Amino acid sequence: MLKYTLTAVLTLLLLGCYGLTYGQSYGTSAGLRLGNNDQGRMLGFTVQQRLKKGVTLEGIVQSDFSYNTTIHALLERHRPLLSKRLNYYYGAGASVGREESREKVSENMQIIRTYGNNTLGVDFIAGVELTLLGVNFSVDYKPNVNIVGRQPWYSGQVGISVRSVLVKGNKQNKKRRQKARMKRKRNSDGFFHNLIDSFKKKKP
Repeated sequence: MLKYTLTAVLTLLLLGCYGLTYGQSYGTSAGLRLGNNDQGRMLGFTVQQRLKKGVTLEGIVQSDFSYNTTIHALLERHRPLLSKRLNYYYGAGASVGREESREKVSENMQIIRTYGNNTLGVDFIAGVELTLLGVNFSVDYKPNVNIVGRQPWYSGQVGISVRSVLVKGNKQNKKRRQKARMKRKRNSDGFFHNLIDSFKKKKP
C-alpha cells in the first residue's frame, strides 16, 4: 500500500503543475474514499465543505462491511503547495463507530477479540489534494486515538479519495459577496429610515 500511496502523491504533484492553468478550486465536493491499515481496508463516503478561505469541514462515513463502521468529522486547514489547485492540508476532529477490539493478554500470549464495540475517538489528518477539471483527488494519513471501546488504542489509516466538485469556489465566493452586499444595503436602508424617522419626530 505504501508504494501505491507514494505513486499517488507523486502523480498529484506532477498534475499540479498542469493544474496551474486548467485546475479549479471548490466550495463543496463529495465522493469515495478508500482507507487502508493493518486491520484491513475500508470503503467510505466523504464530503468536504469550505467554511471560509483555507478552512474546510470534512465528513467521512466508512465501513469494511464486516465488523467495523465509523463516522468522522474533521476541521481542516488548507494551504497552497504549487497553486491554489494543489494544496496540503492538516486538521483534527472526532469519530464514533462500532468496531472490532483486539486485546492482547501477555500472560498466555493470546488475543481476545470482541465485536460490536461502541467507540469514541480523536482523529488527526494530513494530506495532499489536487482539484483538476471538476474532480478533487487527495491522499491522506489519518491517525485515530481511541478513547472508549477499542484495543489497540492507536490506529493509523492511509486514505485515497476521489470527489466530484459540486460547487465551485468562485460560485461560493460570489454568493458570499452577494449576501454581504445585501446585508450592507439593509443596514444602510435601516440607518436612513431611522434618521428620517428621528427628523419627523422632532417636527412640532
